[in-house]
Amino acid sequence: MFMGEHNHTIDAKGRVIIPAKFREELGDEFVLTLGLDGCLFVYPNDEWNSFVNELKGLPGNKEARQLQRYFMAGAAGCEVDKQGRFLIPQKLREHAGLDKELVLVGVLNKIEIWSKERWESNNTYENMDEIAEHMSEFGLSF
Repeated sequence: MFMGEHNHTIDAKGRVIIPAKFREELGDEFVLTLGLDGCLFVYPNDEWNSFVNELKGLPGNKEARQLQRYFMAGAAGCEVDKQGRFLIPQKLREHAGLDKELVLVGVLNKIEIWSKERWESNNTYENMDEIAEHMSEFGLSF
């Protein structure tokens, strides 16, 4: 399970260091893809395969096909180099608005990569009581 928030930078070539706390669970090879809310998702290979199976199980309607294309067309296999870095492809950097400062966030079975600016503007947590109350409808209790 991934958890925690780590501030990092991206170098001029588009390389990012994986935080040591994430490296062991992530492994040396993983999948990077378009995320939601303006970030990127990083999946260990086993979690990626589970996610792909969920995508395969969607109905054959237009929305499902669009969702499948969104995640699959944006996906890239990544490898960690000897310095603990990996390359984020240009298209994915542009999608997430990654320039210099980033935030890597552990979210259960995946890591999210955010530009620092988007992270700070999208994750204020001002309405958490309201959100938590709504999630209780799905059986989540605190």
